[in-house]
Amino acid sequence: MLCGLSYCPISIARSLDSVHVKSAGNSLSGSTPPSVFVGRYGYPKIQVYPSTPPAFGDTSVYEDASKWLDMDMNSFLEMRLSLLRGGRPIEVTKASSPDYFLQDLQVMSLSNSPVDVEMVLAKPISGKEYVLSEYTPPMGPSAPLESLHVGTVHPNRNAEKIFYDTDMKASPGIYSLYKSNLDVTSITRMLSIGALGIGKKRRMVPTRWAITATDKVVSDENVEILKRYPSVDKFQAFVRKVSGNLFMAVIAPNSWRFEWGEAWFPGSTWNSFGDRVELMIDHEEYGGRSSYPDIGGCYYSSRLAVSEYLTSIRRSGAPMLWREIYPNFNIPLGVWFVRENVRAMFSSRPVECDTLEEAISYLSSFTKVPIRMWAGHSWVASSLKEPTLDRYFT
Repeated sequence: MLCGLSYCPISIARSLDSVHVKSAGNSLSGSTPPSVFVGRYGYPKIQVYPSTPPAFGDTSVYEDASKWLDMDMNSFLEMRLSLLRGGRPIEVTKASSPDYFLQDLQVMSLSNSPVDVEMVLAKPISGKEYVLSEYTPPMGPSAPLESLHVGTVHPNRNAEKIFYDTDMKASPGIYSLYKSNLDVTSITRMLSIGALGIGKKRRMVPTRWAITATDKVVSDENVEILKRYPSVDKFQAFVRKVSGNLFMAVIAPNSWRFEWGEAWFPGSTWNSFGDRVELMIDHEEYGGRSSYPDIGGCYYSSRLAVSEYLTSIRRSGAPMLWREIYPNFNIPLGVWFVRENVRAMFSSRPVECDTLEEAISYLSSFTKVPIRMWAGHSWVASSLKEPTLDRYFT
């Protein structure tokens, strides 16, 4: 660990070499969590990848993002990069009238527990072409898929009900599954594989798009609910420090508005060769956004997390969420990392303050970016200084 990274590339490479030894040859079998990756290149004809580690048993942790924060970086990367994939091209429109292959994947996506699978590949999996993305969790390499055999599936009852309801649109289906306590990862998988929506209009959705769509649909519904609640009484400040990152939040007593900001230090993932901190903040007013945020999918994953917190306490507010990413954090992990860390941050007890200045001052004892830089770029902080109609009713 003398290189300063939060993981050891040498250790991981050795571990993955042993995985390749176990999976040598043109066949691959194991217990999929379940896991299916849908690519986006060549859309509307894309590649779909059922995946599995070369191991049997309870592999559910491979897809359970709620447990990944408790793992060290080495263990997490070794686990996720050992998910080996068999790829097959398919038209996204086939979701409305799936062949046996796609139907098996759709039914598998409903599963409550790992499913035994066997894949015959056109050639052995080899090389180091792993999936490392700012949107999706890491995944292992792939080879062209010739055939797939899926074992016994035990579907989630609520997922099965929505799957067979071919008159329900995708958005209400997503939120219905969320309210039934199905995790966001499972809902995303169903959307991605074309198992949601009106029957004749069902489409497969690339995984990275499906992740953001699920976060947005769920947080949209949550935000509409929390808008009906009274505002928080005081400024609430939160901080969470994790390896290579600092997450912060201030929730102001006001009507709904929201922002997500990131500060990338030189040597971090998206500022590898810079010589200064790069800071970006995206926001929305009470009515939401009409365009995709420049800052990317983390905007909606953080929005989902804060909307869950506010609905849980039955309050509204104006959240400012900020993140600092330091030089030793230089590998993309996917938006789950933001969603789960912000969820964890909001599970802690807030520091209550009487003024915005007091809340900002509290955060300044944790930040490496000068707090005046954060405050100066913050749209929500600026908007709170403007007169609002609220003052005429207090």
